[in-house]
Amino acid sequence: MKIFNTPSNSSTITGFILLGFPCSREGQILLFVLFSGVYLLTLMGNASIICAVRWDQRLHTPMYILLANFSFLEIWYVTSTVPNMLANFLSDTKVISFSGCFLQFYFFFSLGSTECFFLAVMAFDRYLAICRPLHYPTLMTGHLCSILVGSCWVLGFLWFLIPITVISQMSFCGSRIIDHFLCDPGPLLALTCTKAPVIELTSSTLSSLLLFIPFIFIMGSYALVLRAVLRVPSVAGRRKAFSTCGSHLAVVSLFYGSVMIMYVSPTSEHEAGMQKIVTLFYSVVSPFINPVIYSLRNKDMKHAMKKLLGT
Repeated sequence: MKIFNTPSNSSTITGFILLGFPCSREGQILLFVLFSGVYLLTLMGNASIICAVRWDQRLHTPMYILLANFSFLEIWYVTSTVPNMLANFLSDTKVISFSGCFLQFYFFFSLGSTECFFLAVMAFDRYLAICRPLHYPTLMTGHLCSILVGSCWVLGFLWFLIPITVISQMSFCGSRIIDHFLCDPGPLLALTCTKAPVIELTSSTLSSLLLFIPFIFIMGSYALVLRAVLRVPSVAGRRKAFSTCGSHLAVVSLFYGSVMIMYVSPTSEHEAGMQKIVTLFYSVVSPFINPVIYSLRNKDMKHAMKKLLGT
């Protein structure tokens, strides 16, 4: 990666400048307190699900093992951005090193990609459980569950590796100011010395494939689930099936609804303010809400949580 400064640049700047959420010093401190609280609650909520699944024998099933892995993923996903954002609130320079920027870029997108694959695997698990209940124990074995979990992590961390590597080797000119709270491809590509339409198109294409292939798979799985549930004669049976799937559908809607707005179209088309709001929603708000959704809509999880908290 080559960096070319303009005469107006400070020679002391050794990385990109993340503007974050520009406001007064008091506003920055208020945002620091707010997001610190959200971050801690997110860690506690997702860690509680992991502990509940670990310590409650009744939750040692593929559905809850996948949920525990998903919560583990959410902890690292929110950690890839929020600690640096918190540091920026209290920083006067708001500088992030070049290596730090691209490491954040890689881990944020890799963990986000892994989340897409996890949501698809969780939908597949619900399809087998509801549409193939008699064969479910022999189909969704512990071995297959481990393979699916491992595949999600490997695919997620390989999906954007090449474009991120290419972007990191490009030359950057100008002020090096990124009007965002994290290192995102749109603002980074805007700082390159020459336009890179091929890289932008490649990133957009990979994002679209990553989003639409799992999303279509999820919607197809739940269409089959819905057809199977509507054939269940008892109201109680239908209610239980809808309750089991409802939490996952809510999480899918939260995540995909915001991510599709952001990355399906070329990132340069979005205003900086819209980029920040949408990115904030799926990178911070969604991991914060997910434990609440899974805990409130699932009786087994609620019972395990109460047992964990000793209430």
